[in-house]
Amino acid sequence: MTKAIAVIALIFILALVNYSIFQKEQHLAEGRIVYLQLAPVDPRSLMQGDYMALHFGVADQVYAKLPKATDDQPWSRKVNADDGYVVVELDEKAVGSFVRIDDGQPLADNEMKLRYRVRDGEVKFATNAFFFQEGHAQAYDAARYGQFRVDESGDVLLTDMFDANLLKIIPNQIDQQHDQQHNQQVSE
Repeated sequence: MTKAIAVIALIFILALVNYSIFQKEQHLAEGRIVYLQLAPVDPRSLMQGDYMALHFGVADQVYAKLPKATDDQPWSRKVNADDGYVVVELDEKAVGSFVRIDDGQPLADNEMKLRYRVRDGEVKFATNAFFFQEGHAQAYDAARYGQFRVDESGDVLLTDMFDANLLKIIPNQIDQQHDQQHNQQVSE
């Protein structure tokens, strides 16, 4: 009897995990693309491998509109709010710009809602880090935008990093370009 319960529980857990994976795959395949401008921070972590700490400009604008904590610490700048949605306007390249905190007004054709989360009094979008293969930090120095897939409920998934010209950063291509330049310099 105990084995049967364990097997049923295992099957149930595996089904839930697989359904969650399926949902994320659908989100990545069918979500609308939006680019959010970012400001990368320290790209190194010895304990976790190479990564880029992320901070999005839209988060600063949301932060400015939310009520701040009124505790006994005058230097505290943490927001006193729950998770919510921000409305962004998309330009012709799908770059999102802050419009307003969602207040239930209908969206214009070029607007979309993005879910933000408040964690430890700070506004966050999807993730605060982008992990990459060790040794590729130099390629990601050029990152200026994060590409997100947004589902119909406004949930966002970070997919890739892009430079100032909205060109996808592909480290191996950048490494090959550096190798070609080096080989040209050596042969001259």
